[in-house]
Amino acid sequence: MEAGGQRRRWEYCWISLCIYFLLGIGQQVSAQIRYSIPEEVKEGTAVGNIAKDLGLEVSSLVVRQFRIVSGSKEELFQINQENGVLYVHKKIDRESLCAGSGVCMVNLKTVIENPLEIHYIEVEITDINDHSPSFAENEFQLRISEYTLPGADYQLQAAKDPDSGTNSIRSYKLSPNDHFEIRVRENDEDKKPFLVLKNAVDREITNTYKLILTAVDGGNPPRSGALNITITILDINDNRPVFSRETYSVILHENSAVGTVVVRVNATDIDDGPNSEIEYSFATLNGKVHEVFELDQVTGEIRIKGRVDFEESEVYKLDIQASDKGHPPLSANCRVVIKIIDVNDNRPEIEITSLSKNIPEDSKPGTVISLISVTDKDAGINGKVMCQLNKNIPFELKPSFKDNMYSLVTKDRLDRETSSHYDITITASDLGQPSLTASTTINVQISDVNDNAPGFLINPLNLYLMENNAAGSVIISVRAFDRDTDENAVISYHIIRDGKQNDLSSFLNINSETGIVYSLRSFDFETAKTFQFHVLATDSGTPSLSSNVTVNVFILDQNDNVPVILYPVSANGSAEGVEEIPRNVNAGHLVTKVRAYDADIGYNGWLLFSLQEVSDHSLFGLDRYTGQIRTLRSFTETDEAQHKLIILVKDNGNVSLSATATVIVKVVEAKEAFAASDVKNAVKDEEENNVTFYLIITLGSVSVLFVISIIVLTVMQCSKSTDYSSKYLQDTNYDGTLCHSIQYRSGDKRYMLVGPRMSIGSTIVPGSNGNTLVISDRRRRDSGEVRLTDSF
Repeated sequence: MEAGGQRRRWEYCWISLCIYFLLGIGQQVSAQIRYSIPEEVKEGTAVGNIAKDLGLEVSSLVVRQFRIVSGSKEELFQINQENGVLYVHKKIDRESLCAGSGVCMVNLKTVIENPLEIHYIEVEITDINDHSPSFAENEFQLRISEYTLPGADYQLQAAKDPDSGTNSIRSYKLSPNDHFEIRVRENDEDKKPFLVLKNAVDREITNTYKLILTAVDGGNPPRSGALNITITILDINDNRPVFSRETYSVILHENSAVGTVVVRVNATDIDDGPNSEIEYSFATLNGKVHEVFELDQVTGEIRIKGRVDFEESEVYKLDIQASDKGHPPLSANCRVVIKIIDVNDNRPEIEITSLSKNIPEDSKPGTVISLISVTDKDAGINGKVMCQLNKNIPFELKPSFKDNMYSLVTKDRLDRETSSHYDITITASDLGQPSLTASTTINVQISDVNDNAPGFLINPLNLYLMENNAAGSVIISVRAFDRDTDENAVISYHIIRDGKQNDLSSFLNINSETGIVYSLRSFDFETAKTFQFHVLATDSGTPSLSSNVTVNVFILDQNDNVPVILYPVSANGSAEGVEEIPRNVNAGHLVTKVRAYDADIGYNGWLLFSLQEVSDHSLFGLDRYTGQIRTLRSFTETDEAQHKLIILVKDNGNVSLSATATVIVKVVEAKEAFAASDVKNAVKDEEENNVTFYLIITLGSVSVLFVISIIVLTVMQCSKSTDYSSKYLQDTNYDGTLCHSIQYRSGDKRYMLVGPRMSIGSTIVPGSNGNTLVISDRRRRDSGEVRLTDSF
């Protein structure tokens, strides 16, 4: 190990000694040669003959190992050992080898051995114009404001040319234009191009300029490179918006739907960017416009916002402002004229300017009741109005000299009693399509005038009054009517008195307000059977009007008289008599006849005879109707000589009244009977003559009164209606007894008041009150007859 280490130390020392020796020798034999060669020559091109230039033996170059030991890493050069020529080994690019525009030198160190010689060779690489000028980017963007003043310059990127010397960049050229030029500023070896604005630019005329900057080198032929310059002119807000039209005219129908686009205004701004962005707004300060229309700030569309009403405005004038978004903003105005076309959307309006609600019924035709004006907000034919009234009323419309003005006047005579008020409907219709109508109703009251006298529904009135009525009782109530109203219809009643001595109306009194008639005394049928009075009805109008009604009073009989025995009558006035008959009379012999009289009439005066007491019922018989007493059989020796008969005479009233007569029958022999008969007959004939005389006077008086009553009632009934005439028929029929009957006829009904003797076919209602037949209610109302009973 130690021997090996020692040997290596000797080797290191030897090598160090040799190197030192060689260096010392090299300093003595070194030389330097300089060559020049252009770049880009072909490989193998000879640069120079080093052996020749150094004086070396060409033949010994191989032996002596002539070589390059240092220089370019790429071994651009090599030495041909056979001839000592330095040639190009690889293609040389000066711009890659040497940066910059200075001298490009390649330093080579060559070594040749035996003896060792070191030679330094400098090869200058000369430039050839093998590169064109170039720019770092093909495009160059430049933005300048159109507001930039001429003279402003903008540095451009400089072109690069790897070549040097005359082959480097010599000048810059700019494509022809009117606004820009190129200026070159040299700084050391650099040439910096500047783009200079020589004339002001207007973006609205040209917003972009396309220029070409050309860099040219000094080679021969020269090479060039180009740069595309795009100059964008930045906008400034130097232009106002411009509307397509100064005035927009639009026709719009009223009541168009909300949201409908009316018109679109359009403004343009030749500026760019925000300077050309336009906002629209209303320049009109009228608040109504903002209620009806809205404006889209972006599109400029005007839409309907509210109700479009022709009647509120026929024309809308809108000032629209267009403003850009520049700083400061610029604006322009235009006007939009919207003409509204009317449609028939308004009904006529009726206005009552004056009205007289109360019209006297005596107003003359043509009297003005009211003034009426009719309006329609629509225009043209839509605003033309026709008016009319409802039918069948005494009023009419008269047009005034002014359009749509009317007077409501009376057309005919008015009568409050026919119609006290009128609802007058005024209908107004326009002439639009479709037509619209409106109506209003006026209530007119017709005030009363005293033009109607009081009237009675029935005239005359027939009153049937029971006799023996209570004094102060109501006998009838008369009621008049007056078609007038209020004070004109307030009626007062009075009885018309003629002042005659026997005027029974003096025993009557009437309530002036109610028309109720009172009797001041009791009436007696046997004293007065009929009378009449007149009631005057007067209203309270000014002047007052009046009328009267005739009341025919018929006293109805009551059974208030007791039958009176006319025969037999004794000297002292008692109803007793003695009759003598022969014993030899046969059955059916007339013994005597009881005669009686009743002052009442009808059933109340119809007398019936009956045997109340008789000694022998088998011997005597009494005719119930005639009062004749006859024998029923012949007398026998055993029959008594004297018989007492009590005769009951009674009427047929509801409450029957009666009287009795006593007849004593004496049975005598025939001679005595004849002698007594002669004397008795003489007396009897005298008595009968007296009785007959009194009966004739009584019947005559009654008959005269009835005839007068019949005449009066017949005249009164005939003056009203033949059918309702009253007739009195008197029938005096008596056979030993005073019998009579009275018939009252009214229309097709009869009252039959009968006496004691009636024929078998007589019409009578037995037991009726007052012996009076009752008529139907309908006929009683029609005839105006009033029948009063004891209810009063």
